[in-house]
Amino acid sequence: MILRYFALAVALALGLVTSQLPEFSQQYRQRLGGAIDELARVLAAFDADALRLNLTREEGIARMKTNADELVRQQGAHMQENSARLVRLRQQLIEYASAGPLARVGVMLGNFDQDVARRAMDDFEPAVPLTSEGAITTAAGAVAGWGLVRLVFLPLVLRRRRRAAKQGVRV
Repeated sequence: MILRYFALAVALALGLVTSQLPEFSQQYRQRLGGAIDELARVLAAFDADALRLNLTREEGIARMKTNADELVRQQGAHMQENSARLVRLRQQLIEYASAGPLARVGVMLGNFDQDVARRAMDDFEPAVPLTSEGAITTAAGAVAGWGLVRLVFLPLVLRRRRRAAKQGVRV
């Protein structure tokens, strides 16, 4: 009997946690858009500077990375990282746009940007899940929690049942 109450408590707790995934995913997506806008702004300024010197972005980065000044070399490496990150974030935003409501949670969980996720979590405010995807993630979390507890305690339950069967007692 205690195991059932424990399983119910875990199911409810996990259901509450997973019910927040759609809202967090939505807030993450907003942060993702902001990160893309900022990276695009930084890279546009770099591209404009490079263009004034008749260089492409790649040529400007290569020039910086081979500069004798360590600070300039580090900035070149950072600019290269920014350029690659912008490509990754834009791809994720495209995946978000083509995904259905529930699939967006999977897109976020499958390929999230740690900085964007951390910032979204810092400002995250839980919300009551009133959408179908909120109901589905809540139910999935509750079922997963219930099943996890049952699976973890299954060896104990089976041992108790075997012991009771040997003694002729029904459990």
